[in-house]
Amino acid sequence: MKVLLLNGPNLNWLGKRQPEIYGKLTLAEVEANLRACATEAGVALEAVQSNSEGEIVDAVQQASERGFSGAVVNAGAYSHTSIALRDAFLGTGLPFVEIHISNIHAREPFRRQTLLSDVAIGSVVGFGVYGYELALRGLLAQLKPR
Repeated sequence: MKVLLLNGPNLNWLGKRQPEIYGKLTLAEVEANLRACATEAGVALEAVQSNSEGEIVDAVQQASERGFSGAVVNAGAYSHTSIALRDAFLGTGLPFVEIHISNIHAREPFRRQTLLSDVAIGSVVGFGVYGYELALRGLLAQLKPR
């Protein structure tokens, strides 16, 4: 089984950008932690980060074509604005769990609604970078036959 870890704009600045909100771990550290979790679960993990909406849409389409089973997605600001990303998930049918490091419901009003949450298997918000592991475990629980 292969899972895509997809990170959107500004997540390449984890550890530098507003560490009081997003924590002190870098994206490379977050990816390494999640890769270890995936390996433990017997799953291959491929990570993609882009600040470009089109590249993120391409990654979703390619993951579907390459036989990925699902995705863990932190689309960053595109969660709140990207109809194109929403349409990519709807078009491919790629199952995914949406993750937000901060509790978006306790932040600015424009962050409280996402265009992805209603088409996701589930959402994980407010648990810091530990949310990535929660999202992966939740995704795997939904994908693996019981």
